[in-house]
Amino acid sequence: MTAPWMPVRLATALFFVGAIFITPVLAQEDSAELAKKLSNPVAALISVPFQLNYDEDIGPAEDGKRFTLNVQPVIPFEFNRDWNIIWRNILPVVWQDDIFPGAGRQFGIGDLVSSVFFSPKVPTAGGWIWGAGPVFLLPTGSDDRLTADKWGAGPTGVVLKQRGPWTYGALVNHIWSLAGDSDRADVSNTFLQPFLAYTTPTAWTFSLNTESTYDWKDEQWSVPINGSVSKVMKVGNQLVSVGGGLRYWADSPASGPEGLGLRFIFTLLFPK
Repeated sequence: MTAPWMPVRLATALFFVGAIFITPVLAQEDSAELAKKLSNPVAALISVPFQLNYDEDIGPAEDGKRFTLNVQPVIPFEFNRDWNIIWRNILPVVWQDDIFPGAGRQFGIGDLVSSVFFSPKVPTAGGWIWGAGPVFLLPTGSDDRLTADKWGAGPTGVVLKQRGPWTYGALVNHIWSLAGDSDRADVSNTFLQPFLAYTTPTAWTFSLNTESTYDWKDEQWSVPINGSVSKVMKVGNQLVSVGGGLRYWADSPASGPEGLGLRFIFTLLFPK
């Protein structure tokens, strides 16, 4: 079982990593260009997205519901004159109720997924932007029902093109469990995220994607389709992006969410 201090220390560390970059913006880019960078998973842009998802009809009785706040700090580093390293993290904070009969309510931190992309600073001759590297699963969950209790790792990659107002591409990873509680099920999951976005000159972005996961152990798909609208703006001296939208579960395990869900997104932006 995960040591009880691990989630607290990890959450505290991520909080302070984000807080370090909450400083006045020294040089501001065009808002529409910033909005386009947000659609690029390997853009050299420091950002701290807070993504809140609501899903329901969970469990065999279809009376469970879940709120998931994904804290997703993205921190780029310059590796050398030709390459960047993009460190992307997803730390879920979960509140759920009646996800199966007798489960009751849980509130706490889920497992951290941390990705490291090595990405060329300049697109290819054909205009393609890409990045690849490792992805890691850390068993940081604060409750038995919020963690896989497994350490995991695997490859991840992204490829996309930005042409005019359009951004389109796909992100993929696969995680295998390497260690952890032997009484818990092993992990072998493929994540697929094709995405399409359109950004207007006034920094509105209309996005469509899926965040599909295939569980090779249980041979089950989870396929939420997400449509959202967001806007880059200023709050005081701070640049932010605010948005929201709907998600539809096209497929999920028998005990997974069904029907429509909601998504709200608030992102802190720190352009260089």
